[in-house]
Amino acid sequence: QVQVAESGGGLVQHGGSLRLSCAYSGSAFVHYTMAWYRQAPGKQRELVAVITTIGTTNSAVSVKGRFTISRDVAREMVYLQMNNLKPEDTSRYSCNGRWSNTELWGLGTQVAVSS
Repeated sequence: QVQVAESGGGLVQHGGSLRLSCAYSGSAFVHYTMAWYRQAPGKQRELVAVITTIGTTNSAVSVKGRFTISRDVAREMVYLQMNNLKPEDTSRYSCNGRWSNTELWGLGTQVAVSS
């Protein structure tokens, strides 16, 4: 069964850093475009960053210059390095994978940034 699972969330102070990890299990990881989304209570889900099968990346304006998405094909992992965290980054972060008609979602990991 193909699935993804996130880890690495936690509580951090304003200006701190965290690295989120997304572990992929199954086959055909190289075919998936992978992304991180976040959703805070009462707010819509927001695309944070995306990385394509060839390593092209893009990120939301709100996190540009602070967050970096990467993937390790050999380990079948996707990472989100988050630096200079702000209280408004507090949210539940979820890993997403898309390939053809298949879409994967993890359960998410909570990130809280104190002011």
